[in-house]
Amino acid sequence: MFVVPFDVERIVFDLDGTLVDSAPDLHRATNHVLTSVGRTEIPLEAVRHMVGEGAKRLIEKGLAHTGGINGFDLDALLPTFLDFYKDNLCVESRLYDGALEMLDALEARGIKSAVCTNKPVHLAEPLLEALGIRQRFVAVTGGDSFPFRKPDPRHLTETLALMGGIGGAVMVGDTISDTAAAKAAGVPSILVSYGYLSGSLADLDADAIVDSLADIPGILRA
Repeated sequence: MFVVPFDVERIVFDLDGTLVDSAPDLHRATNHVLTSVGRTEIPLEAVRHMVGEGAKRLIEKGLAHTGGINGFDLDALLPTFLDFYKDNLCVESRLYDGALEMLDALEARGIKSAVCTNKPVHLAEPLLEALGIRQRFVAVTGGDSFPFRKPDPRHLTETLALMGGIGGAVMVGDTISDTAAAKAAGVPSILVSYGYLSGSLADLDADAIVDSLADIPGILRA
């Protein structure tokens, strides 16, 4: 079993598809946009594989799935998505199994945790609050926190800077945006197998793959 080969002081998590199964609520917001422009709704499982690159990209993928972009103004549609999603942020979203157990174990070992997500920070923060875990993270950055976002490694490195300290760090995520940012930043990555990835886990070149968040403390060097 892979074990991170240095003492870990900081761990950075992606949000959607990693810590939180938010696909049901993102699915409802996507269908709200699609039906507002006369398109048919798409199934939940389709949306699970569209998440991870931000709301505008999700709208774009939803339109492509139901007939094509056809000249739609994605910027004009974005408020329709965001307003609906903001009002229905945590209707069906839930923490993945093992999340609380993992966070307890990390805190017990003095490891700082943060969130680095492409979701806008004004949506990420209240989602974490609604799930009762915002206080667990010393920093939360979103896709609008900087002029860049994952897979740009600066999104990860700036999040690490906000955490303080200079100790070893690890990135945990579920898509290529996470593993690519980590690799470019020189940070080991742990991939969760249950997330929103549509392709092969092996193609993402993560340092480790786990089936449960509860497995993560066991691969961090004591």
